[in-house]
Amino acid sequence: MTRRVLLLSVSAGAGHVRAAEALEATVAAFAAEGHDVEAKHLDVMNYVPSTFRRIYADFYLSLITRYPRLWGMLYRITDDTHPDAVTERMRRTIERLNTRRLRAAIAAFAPDAIVCTHFLPAEMLARQIRKGRVTVPVWLQVTDFDLHRLWVVQGMAGYFAASPEIAHRMRAVGLSASRVHTTGIPIMPAFARAHDRQALSATLGIDPDRPAYLVMGGGAGVGDLDQLADTLLSNGGDFQLVVLAGRNAVTLERLRGLAASKHAGRLIPLGFTRQVEDVMACCDLAITKPGGLTSSECLAMGLPMIVNAPIPGQEERNADYLLEQGAAWKAIDAVALAWRVRLLSDEPDRLAAMAASARAIGRPHAARDVIAAVLSHPDGP
Repeated sequence: MTRRVLLLSVSAGAGHVRAAEALEATVAAFAAEGHDVEAKHLDVMNYVPSTFRRIYADFYLSLITRYPRLWGMLYRITDDTHPDAVTERMRRTIERLNTRRLRAAIAAFAPDAIVCTHFLPAEMLARQIRKGRVTVPVWLQVTDFDLHRLWVVQGMAGYFAASPEIAHRMRAVGLSASRVHTTGIPIMPAFARAHDRQALSATLGIDPDRPAYLVMGGGAGVGDLDQLADTLLSNGGDFQLVVLAGRNAVTLERLRGLAASKHAGRLIPLGFTRQVEDVMACCDLAITKPGGLTSSECLAMGLPMIVNAPIPGQEERNADYLLEQGAAWKAIDAVALAWRVRLLSDEPDRLAAMAASARAIGRPHAARDVIAAVLSHPDGP
C-alpha cells in the first residue's frame, strides 16, 4: 500500500515553498529506491480567498520590501505576544475561517502524514487534531535559524530544527523533547551530490583556477546589480565576479554590456537558473541576503558568505547565527561590502577558514533526514 506524504507550504516568501519542494523531491528519491511512498505539495495560498491572500502574503512581501524596519518591529512584537492573547486568538480564528478549501483538499488526498513548512497550516491542523478530525501525524519544519513564537505549535508529531540551538529553544518553550529533531533546513538533493568544478566552470564560462565570487540577486534579480558589480570589480583584487540576475532581463543586459566594455574576463553575468548548486560549486564566496534556504544551500556547499541587507527579524537572526559560527561576514552597505570583498581576496587563508566553518555546520542531507523520520514514525505513514 502506497504511503502518502502531504507537504503544506505558504508562498509568503520563497523559502517555505522551496523547503516543501525539496521534501517532495526527496520523497521521489525514496520512491526511486524502492520505497512505496508518494508526496503531494500544496501551497496554502492557492486554497484561500483572494482577499486573505493579498493581506497575508502580498502585504508581507510589500512590507519587507518597502518598510523593513516596520516588519522588524512587528516581528519582535508578535514574538513577545502570548498565544492566549486576544489578538492571537482572533488571528487564528480568521485563519481558520479562510482555510476551508484547504481542509477539503487535504481530505481528498487522504495523506498518511503531513509536513508543514510554515506555521499557518500547522496551527490550523493543531485545532483539527484536538477535535479528533485529523488523526494522521503532522510535522512542523522551521525554515530559519531562529524560533519565533508563531512556530511554537503544540500537538505536532514532531518538529524539525535548523540547528542544535533551535532544538534546545524548542524544548525550553515546552515542546516535547522526544519529538524535536535537529535535521537542518531541507534543501534540494542536488546540493548533496559531488560537483566537478572544472567541468562546470567550463560550461558556465568561469576560470576554475581563479577565485570566483557569487553575487545573488534572487529569482527576480532585485537591486542595482550592475552598479554593485562595477564597484566590487573596480576596487581591486584578483577575482572573478559571477552575478545571478534571475529573471530580470534588463539587468542581465546591463551586466553583459559592463562585462564587454569594462570587465572582460572578470564579470560573468548569468540569468535565471534552477541549477544554482552548479554555480555555487564554481565559486569561493557568496554575497547574498541571509534567507534560511539560501544560507542552508551555501552551507551545504561549504560556501562562505558576506550577508548584506538582511530583513529585520528572521534574516537578521539568520545572519547572527552565520556570523557566530564563523561562516559569514556582514556588510552594512556597499562601501563595507567592497572593503570586505577586497580583504578576503587579499587574505585567502581567512576565506578558507570561513569555508571550513560553513562546511562544518552545513546539512546537505536535511531533507532526507526529515523524510526518514516521518517514514519511521510508529504511527505512520
